[in-house]
Amino acid sequence: MSTARARTAHAKAILGPELHAQLSNTKVLLVGAGGIGCELLKNIVLTGFGQITLLDLDTIDLSNLNRQFLFKKKDVKQSKALVAAQTAAPFNPNVQIKPIHGNIKEPQYDIEWFQGFDLVLNALDNLDARRHVNKMCMAAQVPLVESGTAGYLGQVQPLLKDRTECFDCIPKPTPKTFPVCTIRSTPSQPIHCIVWSKSYLLGQLFGEDEDSGGELDEAEQQGRMVGCNCILETLKFHIVLAQEIDTLRKEAQAFQLIRTLLRFPTNEGSSNVAKIVFEKVFNKDIRNLLIMSDMWRSRAPPVPLDFDNIMNGTFTLRPEPAGGPHVQNGNAQQAVNGSQATPANGQPTRQLKDQRELSLRDNLLLFEASTNRLAQRLQNGETTITFDKDDDDTLDFVTAASNLRSVAYGIDRKTRWEVKEMAGNIIPAIATTNAIISGLIVLQALHLLRKSYNKLRNVHLQFKPAVPLSTINMCPPNPSCGICRDTYANLLCDPTQTRLGDVVRGILGDDDREVSVYEDKRVLSDPDWDDNNDRTLESLNVTRGKFLTIVDEEGDWGTISVCLGALPPNHPVDGIPFILPSPLPKPPRKLKPPVPAVSPPRTSLKRSLPDDNDELAPATKRARPSDTNNTTNSPSKKRRLEEDGLIVLDGANDILDDDIIVID
Repeated sequence: MSTARARTAHAKAILGPELHAQLSNTKVLLVGAGGIGCELLKNIVLTGFGQITLLDLDTIDLSNLNRQFLFKKKDVKQSKALVAAQTAAPFNPNVQIKPIHGNIKEPQYDIEWFQGFDLVLNALDNLDARRHVNKMCMAAQVPLVESGTAGYLGQVQPLLKDRTECFDCIPKPTPKTFPVCTIRSTPSQPIHCIVWSKSYLLGQLFGEDEDSGGELDEAEQQGRMVGCNCILETLKFHIVLAQEIDTLRKEAQAFQLIRTLLRFPTNEGSSNVAKIVFEKVFNKDIRNLLIMSDMWRSRAPPVPLDFDNIMNGTFTLRPEPAGGPHVQNGNAQQAVNGSQATPANGQPTRQLKDQRELSLRDNLLLFEASTNRLAQRLQNGETTITFDKDDDDTLDFVTAASNLRSVAYGIDRKTRWEVKEMAGNIIPAIATTNAIISGLIVLQALHLLRKSYNKLRNVHLQFKPAVPLSTINMCPPNPSCGICRDTYANLLCDPTQTRLGDVVRGILGDDDREVSVYEDKRVLSDPDWDDNNDRTLESLNVTRGKFLTIVDEEGDWGTISVCLGALPPNHPVDGIPFILPSPLPKPPRKLKPPVPAVSPPRTSLKRSLPDDNDELAPATKRARPSDTNNTTNSPSKKRRLEEDGLIVLDGANDILDDDIIVID
């Protein structure tokens, strides 16, 4: 048996000759070449998928090498897609791999581009890109297999328009955020200090220059226009406002001075710029917070840190409690000089550099060194520096700054590795989990190619040794989903000449119903505002790859999503600048929710309340048997009637003796 036949013999025997022959002509788009992507690329190459397009925006980092086996140390900083394609190509010479180093959200990857594939496999690690690929596959009606892992857990979900729910049919949890006041003034967890160091302090010192002076001037001007009913209260308000703005202005000026020293050192301040930053952030700012005594009634106040005392080992974090140990450098088990604590057996433990807990003095030394290194980079020409988990300088700075802040607030410190995980939003990745999920992706992809839709399953890898895999039948689409329930159309146009009103009228055709038009969350027009109808799409920043969403104003019809594509090269120059889809999209009529049935009135022995407009007739009394013919003989009743001017006769034959007036 030849080498080529032997290579495919097992796959042909397992898949069958018909499906195996189909694989060589199948066009697959694999989005992502990371942990899952490397395993998945190896699997589909060896399975025999003939034409593979691999797209990834990222480059190879040193931390990727422990699980992304298609890369080597010499490949660091190179394109993941290019290197993965070069490494996997020899696995099966019959397979063509086209690598693309780019962003899947770029405009050239529109509906028409997605329609060129038979199958899309997702191996992404961020929510935004996953939602984008899901929407494009729903619009192009291309089958998609979604996947993801987190430590020992994983999931595979095949998605097919109108047959299964899509990625957005179930709302996804939003990323956790923290209140600004907690981050800036009252942290209580290590993550608060890490976010403060990464998102606030690093940006203030080494990021873009944010001119807060103008904002303070505007706030002061607005405060002058605010008044109270009482002149005295108004005066007090303006005094307090002026004091707060003055404090903020001084803080902004102090940061601006430090930013200048970091970029343009002087002979006096170049050598101790790290100390200036430390004294500003960990001493003066904390002392200013302590002035607000009301803030610390229910929580322990922070402790200002002293640079020199920490360096010489004489800094005492908090007063020694009665009978308790003397705490120095923020750790009762650590020596004054910042050396590591010795375990009870007397033998020092061996730990990796990133996993070693740093003493207070170690953190200060790391803060000083990383600040100086970052300042040197600014002086060498870098304009701004942002956090990158694989940038040693920024990671050292965030580690040291967050630990120093944790010490001041009495919060547990974290190792460099723990800070890297939390600041870099790193989800623990395990190579075995990636391998299992990649195999499950291929199995679901084969079901889609066979069109065995009844065999599709949502598969979960769970942390249960007895039942590691669980499968769930696919759910139908969510009727209220704003992605897979839309009616999609592809509009080829020249955005520089195509007007919004022409597109809407062309898409609706003879339908004259009132609609609103959106681009993402922007309102472009509605029945009461059509100023943009005569503007070109380019002037509205609606270009290739973006969607125009046409929503029925009455809510009786489904939504139409129009994706913009490029005109073909042979389109006449003097022709209409757009080509409408054929046939025109026909959204379904929305089903109105059924009107709840009115329950029958409850039978009751009580008489219902009469209407105000009804004339009430006096109720007929039941006559007593004893006095049926003598209903007015009661003396009291006779007296009341006579007082009203009426004469009561005892019988029909009685004769009136008095003069009376008969009224006809």
